Amino acid sequence: MKLISGTAHRTLSENIAKNLGQPLADVHVTAFPDGETFVKINENIRGADVFIIQPSCPPTNHNIMELLIMVDAARRASAERITAVMPFFGYARQDRKDQPRVPITAKLIANLLTAAGVNRVLTMDLHAPQIQGFFDIPVDHLYAKSALFSYLQERHPDTTNLTVVSPDVGGVKMARAYADALGAELAIVAKHRVSATRVEAMNVIGEVEGRDVLLVDDMTETAGTLTAAAEILQKHGAKRIFAGVSHAILGEMGHERLKNSAIEEMITTDSVPQAAGDKVSIVSIAPLMAEAIRRINGGQSITSLFM
Repeated sequence: MKLISGTAHRTLSENIAKNLGQPLADVHVTAFPDGETFVKINENIRGADVFIIQPSCPPTNHNIMELLIMVDAARRASAERITAVMPFFGYARQDRKDQPRVPITAKLIANLLTAAGVNRVLTMDLHAPQIQGFFDIPVDHLYAKSALFSYLQERHPDTTNLTVVSPDVGGVKMARAYADALGAELAIVAKHRVSATRVEAMNVIGEVEGRDVLLVDDMTETAGTLTAAAEILQKHGAKRIFAGVSHAILGEMGHERLKNSAIEEMITTDSVPQAAGDKVSIVSIAPLMAEAIRRINGGQSITSLFM
């Protein structure tokens, strides 16, 4: 096994390596003056099972290109198998043609990874799970729920007064999984997206009055959906409001909205380095990803990790 880290999230790569008891491979990544990325692997990987750890978080295009270049370097160095470990898969929202003359960029990224020489993809909580079907290579799709569950149980040992809420209709399946795992009730916020950065929440389906609420979503950038949902939940009498998010790619707008919102705490993973700030609690996915890598390398089943 050889573990290679890109520059997207070096801390997560080091924590995964620590959990595996393996060192990160010696790889030199730099840029030419014109911005071109240069990669050199400074050790022998001929015949090795290579895992390249690189979430495609901001700067998204740079990190995807760096991943493709590292894959090409590993392939040309005669690696036996190359697995792209992408805890966060960028461009996953562009998974269909919902307007005339727009691309299906998630499929394009899948094609690029395969063309570069990736043999397998390991990812977590895709925005659209059907993206697995865009690949003609194996995709192992893990869930952040298993990493967040222990923290949520510790934070909310009594779930008799807890309602898990999906901030939009598309997230009902994920919310149901959390509700079943925590033994909580389920509710839904119907929303209308005005623009890429602004959301209008419309109504609440389910009972939240006088109850603690856990909003769950796969990702947030501007926190528009979550804060709009929190506002309408508060109006409907919710007692305390928390959020559980798989990927928190928070920018300045997201931090500001979260700070001024009714949300007491956002619980998220360290899948991206942007997951930090006031009101944000981080649970590490390094043990989960490390165990998946260990089992893939050993040819073992990872079914139990999907639970």
